[in-house]
Amino acid sequence: MNFHKMQGAANDFVVVDGRAERAVDWAALAIKACDRRRGVGADGLLALEDSDDADFRMRYHNADGSIGEMCGNGIRCMAKFALDIGATKAGSLVWETGAGRIATEVLEYSGGVAMVRADMGPPRFAPSEIPVDASGPEVLETPFAVNGSQLRLTCVSMGNPHAVTFVDSVTEFPLERLGPEVEHHPAFPNRTNFEIVEVIDAGHLRMRVWERGVGETMACGTGACAVAVASQMVRQTASDVDIEVPGGRLRVSWRPGENVLLTGPAETSFTGELPW
Repeated sequence: MNFHKMQGAANDFVVVDGRAERAVDWAALAIKACDRRRGVGADGLLALEDSDDADFRMRYHNADGSIGEMCGNGIRCMAKFALDIGATKAGSLVWETGAGRIATEVLEYSGGVAMVRADMGPPRFAPSEIPVDASGPEVLETPFAVNGSQLRLTCVSMGNPHAVTFVDSVTEFPLERLGPEVEHHPAFPNRTNFEIVEVIDAGHLRMRVWERGVGETMACGTGACAVAVASQMVRQTASDVDIEVPGGRLRVSWRPGENVLLTGPAETSFTGELPW
């Protein structure tokens, strides 16, 4: 099976054309391919598939084999991948995903790097839609007991669950220690992604992320969207923000009542063939 190694702001993926594949154990393949010592190495596996009600379907598995409903950096890579392999000539596509239909538009395209905007749909705040075991219509800076400490979490669904907290310095926060605790907190029945945010100014945020099923990654597209929404809700930041992640920068735009727009790079690192 041929693959493309791709990344968006250093959130990296093994990407394959799954349209002609049959009887693939995708979870097992993801675990092997994403292993950074014995495989290609990646945060997740993406597969392009046929769809009955969209241009294509995006399958996404985390590095531990678990299914991810949505991946913002991944879907931008998929938009470029579809052009790269000749599956389409269209710069604008609609994708079937585990989080519903998502539209992408390739704004700039070349052989190595593309700039892609994804319409990520509306954020969701109801605890039942995230899901999180909490009362009330929204979870905004609500205290949660985490490993003997209190973290004030704002919870948002971008088709997958996110818990956001604001800190004075993302570099000094012990994400490697508290990230797993938040991911597996009993309040989150499906586990959660966990973002820590430092507000530089109204239009500039800095974040780190602990991704569900992966660990700390260099970027997270849905996480950036959740951070932009949460920051606007509780820190009165701008509707259009640049989000600085360890792997680069992402641009997120959101106005209440509208969909979240995520813009960022998609790059092909190399291609190869999986031996399994």
